[in-house]
Amino acid sequence: MDRKQELLDIFKDVDENTIHLILPLIDEVVYMEEMMRNLKKLPFIRVHPKNSSKQETTPAGKQYKEFSQSYMNAIRILNSILNKVDSNAENELLKKLADFE
Repeated sequence: MDRKQELLDIFKDVDENTIHLILPLIDEVVYMEEMMRNLKKLPFIRVHPKNSSKQETTPAGKQYKEFSQSYMNAIRILNSILNKVDSNAENELLKKLADFE
């Protein structure tokens, strides 16, 4: 089962209008997870070759931070929808998100 389908299964008890509303957000969450997975393969900090106390964040580190913030906001929105529908679905979402890495 692919990631999008896993997330859609969590929202199976949500009414059809809400599903149509959150479908683009679910697509974005799947995209952000993939991008974050790819960014994790890159270095986030660059150390100065002559002075190891000088460090700077790489572009990959900055992008990861931005994706991470957007991802958490999207998850909060999805979670709030689940809170209105079913607490069992919320637990399932949290379990699936814990599997992400």
